[in-house]
Amino acid sequence: LSNSSSTVDIVEAQSKYGFGGWNLWRQPIGFIVFIISSLAECERLPFDLPEAEEELVAGYQTEYSGIKFGLFYVASYLNLLISSLFVTVLYLGGWNLSIPYIFLSEFFEINKIDGVFGTTIGIFITLAKTFLFLFIPITTRWTLPRLRMDQLLNLG
Repeated sequence: LSNSSSTVDIVEAQSKYGFGGWNLWRQPIGFIVFIISSLAECERLPFDLPEAEEELVAGYQTEYSGIKFGLFYVASYLNLLISSLFVTVLYLGGWNLSIPYIFLSEFFEINKIDGVFGTTIGIFITLAKTFLFLFIPITTRWTLPRLRMDQLLNLG
């Protein structure tokens, strides 16, 4: 839809129409497929059956301890954070505020938002959207029970 593979061009194409121009509304099936594939890539619920905590042997969870296990644990959440950043840039408008009739430059009485101030606002907007989306997989893991392997096979 943005006629480019550049993330900057994708965000700028979404910013032309404000909140309604997000790729979330223009490509809902692609968004759902991207969400499901990012959950599978990050090995989050329900795609974490091979590495479930209830299993007797759970790969790296029994092989490593201490700082090595901590690095694996941090890396899994870092993978989830990067997936959320990709969702923010590709589907949620990236670093643009996307509210058409609110102008921050008039509110802060400056003529043009650029430089350090504009970059800082863009970073905060991106991180806010990312953390709002990051809340979804974490809440899913907190609230949904894990399927056993035989339940998954019966579903299949």
